[in-house]
Order: sequence, then C-alpha cells, then structure tokens
Amino acid sequence: MNDAANLAALLRSWRTRLQPADVGLPFRAGTRRTAGLRREEVAWLAGVSPDYVKRLEQGRAHPSVAIVRALARTLRLSDAEYELACRLAGHATQPSGLVRRHIGPSVQRVLDRLADTPIAVFDAAWTLIEHNDEWAALTGDDWRGRDLRSTNIVWRTFHDDTGRVRHPEPQEHKASLVADLRDVATRYPADRELKDMIGVLRISSPEFARLWEGSAVAHHRSERKTVDHPHVGEIELDCDVLSVHGADLRIVVYTAAPGSEAAHKLRLLTVLGTETMTPPPLRRSEQEPV
Repeated sequence: MNDAANLAALLRSWRTRLQPADVGLPFRAGTRRTAGLRREEVAWLAGVSPDYVKRLEQGRAHPSVAIVRALARTLRLSDAEYELACRLAGHATQPSGLVRRHIGPSVQRVLDRLADTPIAVFDAAWTLIEHNDEWAALTGDDWRGRDLRSTNIVWRTFHDDTGRVRHPEPQEHKASLVADLRDVATRYPADRELKDMIGVLRISSPEFARLWEGSAVAHHRSERKTVDHPHVGEIELDCDVLSVHGADLRIVVYTAAPGSEAAHKLRLLTVLGTETMTPPPLRRSEQEPV
C-alpha cells in the first residue's frame, strides 16, 4: 500500500474508535448503525467539507499541514499518531526550530472538561490554536476562519487590536510580551512565520522595535484583567497562564472568585452563549479546495 492508502485506512480507523460524546457532540442512544463518528461530524469539527473527508478516506486527496492538524485535533490523535499522519501526508512533523501547534488528547480533554470556563490554548509564540465557546462568548475572539497572524496576541497588541480585554499596566504588559517573544525566537530560529512576523512588527510598530532592541528576556506572567463585554458590562477576572510541559503550549484561563459579581456575570455569559450559539463556520484558512 502507498502512503495515501495507509493514511486513508488510518483515518477511517481513528474515526470509528471515537463516540460523539468523546468530542462533545449530542446524540441519542440507539440511533447509530455503525460505531464511531460519521464523516459529516468529522468534517464539521475539522472545518472541511464532508466530500473532502470522503476523498481523504478513499486515498484520493492530499491534505495540507493545516488540514492534518485540524483532523488530529478532531480525532484526538496522540503526538505519535499526529507525526505518523504528517509523514504519510508527505509533511515533516516537527522540523528543528519550528513552533509546535499540535494539541494532544490530554490538552483537548482539559478544554472539554472546563466547558463552563473561558479557556484557550496558544502556541509558544502566542498564536491562538483552540478555544472553547465560553472564551469566544467572553472575549469576542473566534479563531475559526482567521489566519495565524491575526490571532496572535503580540501582533494584535501592537496593532491596537486588543478587543474587549484591558490590562491594568498596558506598558508592562507590552514589554513582557516582547521579552517573552524574544526568548521564543531564540528557541525556534527556523520558524519562518515567527521570523516574518517579528520583522514586520519591527517595521510597522516603532514601539515594538524599541522594546525589541532592549535586552530584557522574560516570561509573560499571569495577571488580573478587565473585559468590557457589550451585554454584561465590565468584568474583572483573574487570567492565569498554564504551561504544557513537553508540548510548549500555553493554556490561558479566566476565572472569578466564587460568589463574586464577576462569577455571576460569567454564569450569565454561559446562558447567553448557549442561546446564541450557532454551528461554527468552516475554518477557511484550513479548508482545501473541493
């Protein structure tokens, strides 16, 4: 069998080992004739067309790295399985010096279990990779359909696009982001996207250029932040940054003290988010032409 056929067989196998409840999909018992997820469900979760998933499972399509990454998240692939899928699709998995953007099953379970808490996963360079519905309801940010750079916190911060979030010490926040990014750049020297983003920022933002020329190297820390929400008003929250060792990912979580006004507003957002929720649009940046 060739690599395309091998990948097709594995995709079918990985799809059948999952149940809808494993990926947060509702279903009624006894309504399924075969085990596992349907192709349509995989397509919806990965942001591609059902026909494209069908062609992949028949060995008639060649997925990009972005598509493999989306399928890996959807199918809850381990690091080893993700690397195998990349190899069979003809892509290098983790060339030396590239920022990792694969979310493993354990991190995905954290997102699934904290469904009522605003939580998102960023790569080492502060590019948004995944988030839950509560995060989108609170911040108004939805990474689906957007390119990598427009979801990067550093890029957005120095282009005056911080959205609803306000920082208590904005200048210190900017300085810490740049210092943190400098450390990341030294650890991933071969990542062209990261290098290009830094180059553009040094030209487009004099403030970034000034901070970049400094000597500080640091890690961006947790802090208290204020979110200006259009429906529930101002919400003051704790924002904690958790590191995923071995994967070089950052999990960002917003929480409020139990019984506080902010906690009440977060609960209200859960209801509002559920009432206004619609199926997410296709992730155009990751969709293959069909």
